[in-house]
Amino acid sequence: MLLTISTTHNPATDLGYLLHKNPARVQSFDLTFGRGHVFYPEASAERCTAALLLDIDAVHLVRGRQHGGDSGPLGQYVNDRPYVASSFLSVAISSVFRSAMGGRSTERAELANTPIPIEARIAVVRCRGGEPFLRRLLEPLGYTVTVEHHELVGPLPNIRTAVYFTVTLAGTKRVAEVLSHLYVLIPVLDDEKHYWVGDDEVEKLLRVGEGWLAAHPEREMIAQRYLKHRHSLVRDAIARLIADDDSADDETAPAARDAEEAGLERPISLHEQRLTAVLAALRTSGATSVVDFGCGEGKLLRLLLDDTQFTRIVGMDVSHRALEAAADRMRLERMPEKRRARIELLHGSLTYRDARLAGFDGAAVVEVIEHLDAPRLSAFERVVFQFARPRTIVLTTPNAEYNVRWPTLPAGRFRHRDHRFEWTRAQFQEWSASVGERFGYDAVFEAVGPVDPEVGPPTQMVVFTRQDVDG
Repeated sequence: MLLTISTTHNPATDLGYLLHKNPARVQSFDLTFGRGHVFYPEASAERCTAALLLDIDAVHLVRGRQHGGDSGPLGQYVNDRPYVASSFLSVAISSVFRSAMGGRSTERAELANTPIPIEARIAVVRCRGGEPFLRRLLEPLGYTVTVEHHELVGPLPNIRTAVYFTVTLAGTKRVAEVLSHLYVLIPVLDDEKHYWVGDDEVEKLLRVGEGWLAAHPEREMIAQRYLKHRHSLVRDAIARLIADDDSADDETAPAARDAEEAGLERPISLHEQRLTAVLAALRTSGATSVVDFGCGEGKLLRLLLDDTQFTRIVGMDVSHRALEAAADRMRLERMPEKRRARIELLHGSLTYRDARLAGFDGAAVVEVIEHLDAPRLSAFERVVFQFARPRTIVLTTPNAEYNVRWPTLPAGRFRHRDHRFEWTRAQFQEWSASVGERFGYDAVFEAVGPVDPEVGPPTQMVVFTRQDVDG
């Protein structure tokens, strides 16, 4: 079975950094069921392709069989298992591309968080349900799907009704997204797994599917097939997916959110300017303890940690994966004890009261509120301004008026598909004044990024200061 991943990002050979595999050499990996080989059929600045080829040990397949089926001894050896994409390929992806699947790249950290043109090709896929089901699984994820149908020559024993395809997926995605999609959906298409499925598979499904599975129109079928139709496990997974969808609908993919917005804004390095402005405002406030609401992968946390003024730093996010990425980014496990004692990562929601968030001098809310719909925005206001109630709150959001200056942004479109709104300067100032009046804060506005004489800055920032704090 063969998986290839290609990009035309320039330079395309950066794919090697994202996959943690050198394009200049062939690498082989021992797996419990055979060997995996990674090589690059092409590697130029214009286009680069990485290939993962699996060599399955057929004797292992026979030894590992849990049932013999009804096709006799011949069916144990003559079957499609060594050749079609299956759970063997999923295991190989998670083993060989573990760091890439986690969205980590030391040399190209920013690129790892950036959607780039990706084409993934799988030869060959067995799909129970045929091409319509295949498209129902893959197209909602934003891929252009191309399929080539293969006819079997002669019957094979031990094979139920299935259709075989070579499948090509094309889209602008993060490499980690593509690998996560393939990891979950390849065995779903095959409707089979070569290993025992237990409770830990539910955790694995929810972890790898975070940010996309809860909203997928075929999530029930995905859960059923991924969990080998074990009804108790499927019920557990679906219940938790529904709960996640209800409580964190617009907060489940901060890494994708940051990457998409950063890709749009990169020409003027707006993301870095935004973080620098927030950091400066927190320093000026005199804060020594700071909580970053919706911390994502921890870019602001790292800046705060590098500044000795801040002696207590907390990053909170609804996404487990984002918190894991933040811990990796800051290398918490290898951090000196004294430095590590200054920072804490919390899993939680911006829309639920949390006693752990009270008592801080300052708070940062960077590009978050525009992802909240009206009811959740009201809940956020109470959580931050009424219950957490820090002395200073630094909050940023896009300036809708500036969108006309983005040449790649169609008229009338938001900067990110998950934005519920984008405010003009007048709307933002009206909201800020209302919040300040209701909860006892003064508001001072600042511009972030180059100020256009007609439409203002790309990012607008407000610094809230609690009125009962002595100046």
